[in-house]
Amino acid sequence: MMVSGVNVDLKPAEVDMIKKMMKRTPNMTEIGMIDVMWSEHCSYKSSRPILKMLPTTGPRVLVGPGQDAGVVDIGDDLALVFKIESHNHPSAIEPYNGAATGIGGIIRDILCMGARPIGLLDPLRFGNINSAHSRWLFQYVVKGIADYGNCIGVPTIGGEVEFDESFEANCLVNVGCLGIAKKEEISPSLASNPGDILILMGGSTGRDGLGGVTFASRLLTEESEEDRPAVQIGDPFTKKLIIDATLEALSTGFVNGLKDLGGGGLTCVTSELAEGGGTAVEVDIDKIFLREPKMIPYEIMLSESQERMMFVVSPEHVEDIIKIFEKYDLPYAIVGRVVKGDEVIVKKEGNIIGRVPATLLADSPTVDREAKKPKYIEELKKIEKPSIPEDLAETIYQLLSSPNIASKEWVYQQYDHEVGDRSVVKPGQGDAAVLRILNTNKAIAIASDGNSKHCYLDPYNGAAGQFAEACRNVVAVGAEPIAMVNCLNFGDPEKPEVFWTFKETVRGMTDMCKGLNIPCIGGNVSFYNEDKVTNTAVKPSPVIVIAGLMENLDNHTTLALKNANDIILIVGETFDELGGSEYYYFIHGISGGIAPKINIENEKKVLNVVLKAISEDLITAAHDCSKGGLAITIAEMSIKGNYGAEINLNDVPASNLGLDELLFSESQGRFILTLKPENLDKVLKIFNENKVVSNVIGKVTNNNSLIFKSDQDKIVLNLDIMIKKWIKTIPNLMGVE
Repeated sequence: MMVSGVNVDLKPAEVDMIKKMMKRTPNMTEIGMIDVMWSEHCSYKSSRPILKMLPTTGPRVLVGPGQDAGVVDIGDDLALVFKIESHNHPSAIEPYNGAATGIGGIIRDILCMGARPIGLLDPLRFGNINSAHSRWLFQYVVKGIADYGNCIGVPTIGGEVEFDESFEANCLVNVGCLGIAKKEEISPSLASNPGDILILMGGSTGRDGLGGVTFASRLLTEESEEDRPAVQIGDPFTKKLIIDATLEALSTGFVNGLKDLGGGGLTCVTSELAEGGGTAVEVDIDKIFLREPKMIPYEIMLSESQERMMFVVSPEHVEDIIKIFEKYDLPYAIVGRVVKGDEVIVKKEGNIIGRVPATLLADSPTVDREAKKPKYIEELKKIEKPSIPEDLAETIYQLLSSPNIASKEWVYQQYDHEVGDRSVVKPGQGDAAVLRILNTNKAIAIASDGNSKHCYLDPYNGAAGQFAEACRNVVAVGAEPIAMVNCLNFGDPEKPEVFWTFKETVRGMTDMCKGLNIPCIGGNVSFYNEDKVTNTAVKPSPVIVIAGLMENLDNHTTLALKNANDIILIVGETFDELGGSEYYYFIHGISGGIAPKINIENEKKVLNVVLKAISEDLITAAHDCSKGGLAITIAEMSIKGNYGAEINLNDVPASNLGLDELLFSESQGRFILTLKPENLDKVLKIFNENKVVSNVIGKVTNNNSLIFKSDQDKIVLNLDIMIKKWIKTIPNLMGVE
C-alpha cells in the first residue's frame, strides 16, 4: 500500500497503529524506516512469541540472543562467539553476490562482539541437481562463498549440502561464523552513554541492497528478478582491512559500542543501538559518504550497502580511533551522537527531517499466527512399504552416488580451509570441524546439521533429531557440546499449515536444549521461502549449529578406519524407521513413512559414554550413524580409510527388522566406533555401566571389500567401485572431470 508516497509492505492495520503511536502520518523517510524494521526479516513479528520457548541461559553463556552474536565462556579468560544467518532470497536471484554478502554480513556480526573470526560454515539447500537452474545456483553460490572467504583469510571449515525438489526456486543459503575473543574485550551492540559520538567506517553508501529486508520478507514471484538491485555487492578486500582495523580499535578499550550495517542499514543500526542502550541517537545524513549522486534521505537510511561498521566512542577518544582508521586507509565520518531520550532523529542541513521512537522501530508488535496440522502428515505415514531390492550391493552403490550422500569435496576443495593455522580436523575428515585455540591445548569443534525430509514428515522429531545429530557429530571428534544456534527456514507463515510446522520445530529444539542442558544463544528465522508461481514452499528446514569444547586436543578422533583387525562396534538400537530416509527417496522415489523418533534421555546417555570413551583414548575412529543408515556410515569410514570391513548384521541391536531396515534405517542415537581388540573390555564396561546399548558387529580388514553378512544374505562391495561412485558423482553432475 502507499503511505506518504512510498509503496510499503505494511498491512493497513499496522499503518493505522503507527499513525496512532506517532499521533501523525509519518513522512516518506519515517515510513520507509518503519517499513524496514517491521518487516518479518528484521522484526521477527511472527516468530518471536514462539522463540521464547527456547532456553537461552546457562553457566557458560555470556551473551544470549538479542545482540549481534551469542557468546559463551570457554575458560582461560577466552570466549567463543558464533552465529548463523540466512541469505536466501538474495541468493535465489543473484547467487554469487547473494552468497558472498551473506558471508560478509555474518563476519561483521562476529566482529561486532569484539571477536576475531576464525571459521565459516555454509549449510546449503538446492533443488534437484539434474536441473540446470539448480546447478547454476549451486555453482555460483559456492563460488561466491569461496571468493569472499578466501580473500579475507577466514577459512570455511564446515557445512552441508542437501538437494530436494522443494528448493528449486528457493535455494537456501545459510552462513555461520565463529570467532574467539578475550572475555574482557567483548563489545556490546548498544549505545548507553549520552554524549558518545557515532563514527561510520568502511564502505560507501549506495543504492545496492536498497529494501533488501523487505524483499526477503515476501514470496518470490515472476517479477522477483526485478528485485535484483535489492541484492548487495560485497568487497572482501575492504573487509580484510575492516577486520584488522576493528580489532585494533577494540583493543584500545575506547569503543563503547559497535554494530554492523546489515539488513535495514542505517535505520537498523541506529534504532537498535538506541533501543538497546536506552538512549536516543541523532544522525546527520549530510555526513554519510555516498557512492552515488542525488541519493535522497529515504534511500540513505534504507540502503544495505556492504562493509560498513558503526562505532560508538566517547568524545575524548574519537581522535584515537580515527587515527587507526587512517592507518588502514579506510573511509570514515563522524555522523551523529548519542543523546538522552528514546528516538532516532534524522537531520539534514541542520533540520530534523525524521523523528521516530527507537522502541517503535526496534520492538515491533508481534502477530499471533494461526497454526494447523497439515493433512499430509498423517496421510504419508500410511504408505505401503516397498519390496526389498534383489541386489542390495547395487542399492548401496546407488546410495553412495546420491547427491545427498556423495562426497562434497567439489564444494570444499574450492575453499581455503587451512588459512590461519587452526584447522585440526578439516572438511571430510570427521563429523565436525576442529579448530585449535592458539596458545592452549584446547580446541573448538563445530557442526551444522539439517534434514528437511525428516522435518517434512515429523517436524518435532525431525528438528529434535537433527539437534541430536549435530551433538553426535561434535562428540564424534571428541568434544563436549556446549551451545547451539539455529537458522529456521520455512514458507509463508501466514499459512496455518506452515506455521504449525514452525511451532513444532521450535518445540522439538526446545525439548532437546532442556534435555541435554545446551542453551540456544542466537539464531535466525527466514520465512516466505515460497515460490508464488508454482505455489511451492520449501520443506521445513531448520539448520542446527552445535559448538563443542575439547579440553585436550590430543584426544580428537576422525571417521576413517585406521587399522586392520580393529573391532567395529555399534552404539544404539536400530528401529523400523525408514520414513524420510535417503533409501526411500533416492532408491524408491518415496516421500513418506515413519520418520525416526527421538529419545532424549537415551541420547544424553549415548553422548556421554561415547565422549568418555574417546576422551580416554580408547576409540580409533568414530562416525555418527545417520543419513543412509548403517550401510552408508560404514561405507564412508571404509572409503576414507581405504580399508575393508566385515559386518555381521545379525549382531546389530534390533528387533525383527528386514535387511533394508537394518542397512538403511536412519534411527537416532547411534554411532559406529572402532577400537583396538585390547580395549574392548574397557569400552564395553563403560557402556554397560551406563546402560547404553552396544554390540560388536565386525572388524576392519586389509581386503579390498566391504562385506555385510546375515542369515539371509551376503552382500559384497568392491572398495574401488565404492570410492569412485562416492567421489565422482557431484563433479560429474557439475561437468567437471
